[in-house]
This record gives sequence, C-alpha cells and structure tokens, in this order.
Amino acid sequence: MDFFSPGSVWPARALMVLRIVTALLFLAHGTQKLLGFPAFPSGNGPAPMSLPWFAGIIELVGGLLLLVGVFVRPAAFLMSGTMAVAYFWAHAPRSFFPVNNGGDAAVLYCFLFLYFVVAGGGSWNGSKAAARP
Repeated sequence: MDFFSPGSVWPARALMVLRIVTALLFLAHGTQKLLGFPAFPSGNGPAPMSLPWFAGIIELVGGLLLLVGVFVRPAAFLMSGTMAVAYFWAHAPRSFFPVNNGGDAAVLYCFLFLYFVVAGGGSWNGSKAAARP
C-alpha cells in the first residue's frame, strides 16, 4: 500500500474524509440556527428572513449536499462566498486579526470550500453514483 505513488487511491479518499468532516461541522451551524440543535447559548435563533437565517439555510442545505457529495462544486462555491461575507460583515469590524475577532473558523471554511470548488469531492460521492447508468 503505497500512499505516495502516482495514481494512488489515497489522495481521493483523504479528500473525501475532509469533505465529510467539514460537511458535518458546517451542518451543525445550520441545524443550530434553524432547528435549535445544539441549543444556542442565548436560547434564541435568528429571526426568520434575516441575514443569519439565510446563512443558516445555506449552512444546512450546503452541508447536506457536501456530506452526500452531490453538487459539491456549486455548493462549495456558494458556501465559500457565504463565509467570506460572514467574515467581512460580522467579524472583521471587531478587529483586523481573525484570532481576535472570532472569525478564524469563517476564514478556514471559506478556503476549505474554495479548495472543494477546485478539487471536487474526492471518492465515494453521490455525483459519481448519480452519473452511472
């Protein structure tokens, strides 16, 4: 089992694991905003039709698409843009440095999703299964 040889299956499998773990973490943000699970520390979710509510829909639907591996590139593109907007609107005004403004997760998600736009979803994804006759 050679992990580093050209044509190895392991890079695609590692990308798939990264996609699934990222999707599960991102999905948790959407379920918290829209379904109240896990519960908000304040006990209140975003108001319907507000910007955080729409972000919750993108987090929930995009996270599910990423988890299953269907429409990975378009979903990741939309989620990357959402995280860029979240960073510059919600976090950057607090401080220039992500570690000080709480925006480090938004920056990390933004660039992870941008990577998925370029690299795809890896092996074992729903798009490949749907394309088969």
